[in-house]
Amino acid sequence: MPPWEIWDNHSHLSGVSGRTPAERMAAMLKIADRMGIQRLCVFMGMDFVYDPSPERLRRENDQVLAAVRAWPERIFGYVYLNPKHRAASLQELDRCVRDGPMVGVKLWVAEHCNSADLDPIVERAAELKAPVLQHTYLKITGNLPGESTPMEMAELAARHPQAALICGHTGADWERGLRAIRPYPNVYADLCGSDPTAGFVEMAVAELGAERLLYGSDAGGRSFASQLAKVLGANIPDAAKKLILAGNLKRLLRPILQQKGISV
Repeated sequence: MPPWEIWDNHSHLSGVSGRTPAERMAAMLKIADRMGIQRLCVFMGMDFVYDPSPERLRRENDQVLAAVRAWPERIFGYVYLNPKHRAASLQELDRCVRDGPMVGVKLWVAEHCNSADLDPIVERAAELKAPVLQHTYLKITGNLPGESTPMEMAELAARHPQAALICGHTGADWERGLRAIRPYPNVYADLCGSDPTAGFVEMAVAELGAERLLYGSDAGGRSFASQLAKVLGANIPDAAKKLILAGNLKRLLRPILQQKGISV
C-alpha cells in the first residue's frame, strides 16, 4: 500500500457488480481500500449512452447522487451534462452542484469540446468553482463522431482561462496530448485510461510540471492497480507523486468544498 494519501479523480458506476448505485460503490470501495485509496470522484450512471437525452442525464445523475449519499465521506460526484441540451444541462448543473452535493462537471462524447455550445456550461461551472472534466482521445481507428481531442480542449481552454479544466485521459496518445495542452495553465492532465506504459508520467512532469497532473483510475473500466502503477513506478521525486496522487486534486476542489462546508 502506498505511504501517501490517494484521491482518484476518475471513476464510474459502470463495469462494477451490484443492482444499485450503493451496492456498486460498496464493491468498488472494497477494492479501493485494498489499494489505499481514500476518495473517489464518480460520474455517469450504471450504463452509458453516447448522446444522452435530458431525461437520461437526470436519471444517470440521480444514480450518482444515490452513490454519494450512501458514501458521503468517500465519494465526490461530478454532474454529467450534454452540451447539445444547453438549457437542460444548465438546470442539471444548478440542481446537482449549486443546490446539491456534486463538486464538478463531466462531459463525454456527445459534442466536440471546441463547440460554442460548451461556453455557457463552462462559464457557469467557473462561477460555481466546479472543475470541468472533458473526455479526450486520439484513436488510431478514428474517434467517435462527437469525441473530443486534446487539441480541441486547448481551444476551449483559450476561450475560458478562468475555468479549471481537466483533459480526460490526456488523449490516450499522451505524447501529443501533453503538448497540445501545455500552453494552458488552467488545464490539468488526467493520467488515467491508457496502459501503464513507461515514460508517460515522466514526460507529463517535464512538459506540464507535477502541479498539473491528476491520478485517476477509470474504474470500473480499468483497474486501480494498473493506473496507480503509472505514478508509483515513475522515475520522479516522491514529492511529485504526492501531488499527483492527491495534493493537486485537493487543491483543485478546495474552493468548492469550502463553499459546501466540507473540510479536507
